[in-house]
Amino acid sequence: MHLSRQPLRQTILFDLDDTLIHCNKYFDFVLDQYFDLMMTWFSAYRLTAQEVKDKQYEIDEQGVKRHGFTSDHFPQSLVDAYDHFSALTGRETSEEERARLYDLGRSVYLQTIEPYPNMTDTLERLANQGHDLFLYTGGDTVIQESKVKQMGLNAFFEDRIFISPHKTTPVMESILEKHRFDRNKTWMIGNSIRTDIVPAIETGINAIHIPAITEWKFNIVDIHVKPTRLYLQLKSLLEVPPTILQHGM
Repeated sequence: MHLSRQPLRQTILFDLDDTLIHCNKYFDFVLDQYFDLMMTWFSAYRLTAQEVKDKQYEIDEQGVKRHGFTSDHFPQSLVDAYDHFSALTGRETSEEERARLYDLGRSVYLQTIEPYPNMTDTLERLANQGHDLFLYTGGDTVIQESKVKQMGLNAFFEDRIFISPHKTTPVMESILEKHRFDRNKTWMIGNSIRTDIVPAIETGINAIHIPAITEWKFNIVDIHVKPTRLYLQLKSLLEVPPTILQHGM
């Protein structure tokens, strides 16, 4: 009698921002407004848009590395870059301008959230294949939970959601150990090489990189560790279910 092979049940951790839903494009929208303001306010000085972009990114990156994905580091980076160039050029500052920039930075969290193409279809197919789906996202708990609710993602992840201000190898390791995941059958799927892929490889689980439609420079790093399990790069979410099915047979 012929017995058909059944796919092995897999544990799949999904990143949220720019993997399942759009995120970077809202920051780019706010930054465009910020750079326009800065160029207007500092028009009498020899200051280029690229200088402002480089300094804002430098300050923002330092904030993320120091404090993680907290909700205030981005708006504060706009204010701090403003203060930097004010001191550099001798331009007088004002609390009104600082408050305007901080509010502009906070507005990024008020944008209407949009799903990535095929988000729902992908999650439905994986759930129907019998896999265990988890969400592992970095950021402020209240903000991230709001995004999950807006997108109806509780239907797929229920209480299997990890939110951390830091997405690092130690955090990934703690999740794997606490929940006793079988590393042979555990996958991390995300857009960030830095916070999704490298920690997955370093903790010895499978990794799938799906490049973001619009990527943040912070996420782009070199991989210096050799994968001990599968490391794949796919073009879209729609490729995930057949890929998992193929490798889970």
